Amino acid sequence: MSQRNQFLGVNSIKFHKAFSTDEDCYRYLSEIKWDKEYQCKKCGHTKFYKGVRPFSRRCMKCKYDESPTAGTMFDKCKFPLLLAFHIAFKISTKKKGMSTLELSQEFELRQKTCWEFKWKIQQAMASSKLHPISGIVHVDEFYIGGEEEGKQGRSKGDKKLVIVALEIVPGGVGRAYAQCIDNASANSFKPYFETYIGKEAIIITDEWRGYIPLKKDYPNLQQIKSENGKSFQDIHIHIMNLKGWLRGIHHHCSKERLQGYLDEYHFRYNRRSNMETIFDLLIRKMVLKEPIRL
Repeated sequence: MSQRNQFLGVNSIKFHKAFSTDEDCYRYLSEIKWDKEYQCKKCGHTKFYKGVRPFSRRCMKCKYDESPTAGTMFDKCKFPLLLAFHIAFKISTKKKGMSTLELSQEFELRQKTCWEFKWKIQQAMASSKLHPISGIVHVDEFYIGGEEEGKQGRSKGDKKLVIVALEIVPGGVGRAYAQCIDNASANSFKPYFETYIGKEAIIITDEWRGYIPLKKDYPNLQQIKSENGKSFQDIHIHIMNLKGWLRGIHHHCSKERLQGYLDEYHFRYNRRSNMETIFDLLIRKMVLKEPIRL
């Protein structure tokens, strides 16, 4: 199998030249989808010939004609594939992404249509959960939502509770992961820790009692006084930037869709030093993940 033509970079002019027709996009998807080998989805046969549609493949045994978009997040897209690629490029490479209102205006699509497709993109942007943080990690929880009268401390009311872990590296910060949780208890914290933080990591949290039971499985977990955030400046800056992004770009997101926005933010954040491949990575994830229906 010949090496595929991988798009690299964030330059919009270069992108427009590489993807100027639907055919360009179908070719790119086919090279990703059948990068290693072809196998018929119906019968498992590995021999094919050219299909009816652009870059589709027809099984020599059962004659099933498979499009490059079949079984991907581009399947049954409501608008041209070229627009889908350009939306994915904008969301992945722009520092702050784009709201569905901005997408609707720029690409002359219904906002609901943009929202549905962006939701698919956000699912693809979710972490693979294969690379937990193993170094120094600061962990904290925060709320997303406005002030509520009579609600203080970790009493969240209708606000959305989120836990975040930030990797601390020499001279700065590394990766970060955030997840919506039901409450600030050890039972809510534990699945998050197991997914995103290695058992050998040096974990530093505030003195909230919900972290105490986790010391059994995470012997390097340390609790220190927050000092009104002074002990955790890096993670508090990260939280403020995340909240500012949500308010400034999206204004509002429902509790049910908040995790998608957290995944979108951290997909770009964790690749801020390697933006060359971010679009290609997103497209590969959208091709290789099962389609998600609303």
